[in-house]
Amino acid sequence: MLRTSPVRILGERDREAVRALLDADPVGNVFVASRLMATGLAASAHGAEVWGHVERGRLTAMCYSGANLVPVNAGPAAIRSFADHARWRGRRCSSIVGPVAAVSDFWEQVAPVWGPARAIRASQPVLEIDGPPAVPADPLVRRVRLSELNTLVPACVAMFTEEVGVPPDSGDGGALYRARVEELVRTGRAFARIEDGRVVFKAEVGAVTRHACQVQGVWVHPELRGRGHSSAGMAAVVEHALAEIAPRVTLYVNDFNAPARATYQRVGFRQVGEVMSVLF
Repeated sequence: MLRTSPVRILGERDREAVRALLDADPVGNVFVASRLMATGLAASAHGAEVWGHVERGRLTAMCYSGANLVPVNAGPAAIRSFADHARWRGRRCSSIVGPVAAVSDFWEQVAPVWGPARAIRASQPVLEIDGPPAVPADPLVRRVRLSELNTLVPACVAMFTEEVGVPPDSGDGGALYRARVEELVRTGRAFARIEDGRVVFKAEVGAVTRHACQVQGVWVHPELRGRGHSSAGMAAVVEHALAEIAPRVTLYVNDFNAPARATYQRVGFRQVGEVMSVLF
């Protein structure tokens, strides 16, 4: 007897159901919500798919499947269905990111087919701040100008390589990565302190919804670390973001990155969740 799969590819007719699912956890779902708000649900529009898990005609969970694979509101039954679908489709993502229980369960089921992973970040605290930072902001941190793109990009590459373990420009010479950085600069979501043609501190706001925004790419020049640039710089980014971008500022950090966690605590971030990442 044939069984109908509970997984189907979502489209624009599912927009209201998808929005309700994402709004249930606006901080945890800020990345997926931001992507879908910008591009819509049609797979052809953004090179990614959104898988829905449907029970008794109701959308109960979803999974964003692009360069990042991100389960949303997915319990064991949904994860089992998404894993079945993912094994059938084959791996197309460069990472799996999401709530620890969901990602751990998903990875256990697809690892025999998708593995091995290059790295597993088993615990990444999700942090949030929605009020004034607890330390003074660096007045020299500002939005990056488009004319400074060539100064910013090498700092972004250095940050990515240090954080992820591989350079972001190894595949296509960096064209796609540079285009993404340029987009953030053009939309006013790249912030930095630049002195004498050198980036001292930088961070970008990579995802934005009406509920929250997510900071990424926080970096201080290696020769200038330990001088307070990270705390003051993050305080400046928080002030800009709360005033002009979204009512809550979020990010996630590796649990083993003690200096970064101490910085965010000084600024006033508090932990509101935890995610896991599997990197390929």
